[in-house]
Amino acid sequence: MSKELKIFLASPRGFCAGVVRAIDIVEKSIEKFGSPVYVRHEIVHNKQVVEILKKKGAIFVDELNEIKDFSRPVIFSAHGVPKSVPKEAANKKMFYVDATCPLVTKVHREAERHYKNGYTIILIGHKDHPEVVGTMGQIPKDKIILVETISDANNIKIIGPVAYVTQTTLSIDDTKDIIAVLKKKYPNAKGPVKEDICYATTNRQNAVKNIASKCEMFFVIGSENSSNSKRLVEVAKKAGCKQSQLISFDTDLPINEIIKCNRIGLTSGASAPEQLVQDFIKKIKLHLKVSIEEFEIIKENVNFKLPSSLN
Repeated sequence: MSKELKIFLASPRGFCAGVVRAIDIVEKSIEKFGSPVYVRHEIVHNKQVVEILKKKGAIFVDELNEIKDFSRPVIFSAHGVPKSVPKEAANKKMFYVDATCPLVTKVHREAERHYKNGYTIILIGHKDHPEVVGTMGQIPKDKIILVETISDANNIKIIGPVAYVTQTTLSIDDTKDIIAVLKKKYPNAKGPVKEDICYATTNRQNAVKNIASKCEMFFVIGSENSSNSKRLVEVAKKAGCKQSQLISFDTDLPINEIIKCNRIGLTSGASAPEQLVQDFIKKIKLHLKVSIEEFEIIKENVNFKLPSSLN
């Protein structure tokens, strides 16, 4: 074990305030109301988090009609839901707790306000992602158009006033390029007063940009269905580390490739527990001598309040 591997650790990484709040909501609901509590969709996009909450007494469902016992609370995931979901819960007289991240709620309110003011809304985001489904479900279908790429932006045709909002977990750089096309096409398009891409997404992407070019390989700990984790891999590649990949907690470590490196980079998506980062480092230490250097670009101190129904 004579060779030493340097691990550059990006910071901030891991849980953001919206994820911490969503997990707290499930845990506090179980404490207050007993188990089971139902959760519509994965509370956050991380399989390990979901497994831990299942053990504590959470039952995960895709839709409300899978719930047989209407006397139990149901929690809506951090990604947000279309308006039809709370309406359905109210019709069934179900008690629900909304764990939608406040920064996603901000995008919902923006879309609604623009719609009420007579705008057609362009949503920049990824088709079928739960956050996009939730945002598009805030206003009538014919008043919101999804744009995923520059080519989509070039092809849309809208008559009348235009506004745009974005999914909160996109690549900052890719989104800028799409917005530039929209602004050229619709010079009076109304954008958000304050950036829709959330602070945690921005900080984690900037932290990756800060170290990726120094690394021979770059690893992002996160789940396959996590949008913000996938964007971190793309950002690392663009920032100069072509050998960047997503590692979910059940992925085998590419140890033979790691052994050939002198420097690797490491971060985790906003819904990945820090324990997974530490486990990754431990596994490497079985094969190599390791030294760790942490690069912190900003200190995060954001906290979101829990819903009053849990106080």
